[in-house]
Amino acid sequence: MKGRKVDTYTTLNDALVNLFRDVMDLEEKALISQEYQDLTNNDMHVIQAIGTEEPKNMSTIAKELSVTVGTLTIAMNSLVKKGYVVRERGREDRRVVYISLSPKGRRAYDHHADFHKHMIDSITKALSPDEMNSLVKALKSLDAWFRSFQADV
Repeated sequence: MKGRKVDTYTTLNDALVNLFRDVMDLEEKALISQEYQDLTNNDMHVIQAIGTEEPKNMSTIAKELSVTVGTLTIAMNSLVKKGYVVRERGREDRRVVYISLSPKGRRAYDHHADFHKHMIDSITKALSPDEMNSLVKALKSLDAWFRSFQADV
């Protein structure tokens, strides 16, 4: 039994390490097209956090990305300069700055969403409903652990 635990641990550890690395690498390669060569993975994650719904304030986006508003401001300045993001002052409170995607930013968002859709589709088509439920349960557990770990750091 002890040997099996080690094998399971090693297999899970190797799979997770490889998955995280590979997703980041593939995501970066999927971004590199003529139109989006000026974006980094970090830029794309900021674009994804801004989303295509209502404009968001900086604090909301920073919280979603688990970064400080100061760190986000640096990334935001770059995205505004590149034409992906629009900043607007609040109508009721001019001190609040709202962030939304420009048309160029929306196209980049859609490009990135397509990558994720293909990734999820490739997983879901290969699994039975029971396997899918098990995978979702395991990933939710992993996500909860990451979020609790982040809170402690």
